[in-house]
Amino acid sequence: QVQLVESGGGLVQAGGSLRLSCAASGSIFTVNAMGWYRQAPGKQRELVARITRGGTTNYADSVQGRFTISRDNAKNTVILQMNRLKPEDTAVYYCNVDVLLSNYWGQGTQVTVSS
Repeated sequence: QVQLVESGGGLVQAGGSLRLSCAASGSIFTVNAMGWYRQAPGKQRELVARITRGGTTNYADSVQGRFTISRDNAKNTVILQMNRLKPEDTAVYYCNVDVLLSNYWGQGTQVTVSS
């Protein structure tokens, strides 16, 4: 079993920054892709950013140029640095990782951006 522990959410004013962290632990042999998704009230969960084990990244168009995803393979940790935050970034953010043939989700962390 794999456990994901997220941290770093909170309340910030528009234009501010937050840093989300997710650490994977448990029965881990190799963590493949790691990523962040978000879900706003009344909306579907959507991809924010994803990074492969080799470091290839992809971002949602809405966050390109403002958010940066990175990872530490030795620590099985993925970081999402969010800059120039906007009210529309308000959502619950979920960590997601691929381990072997399975996919795991974190419990979610709230990000609220006030205008």
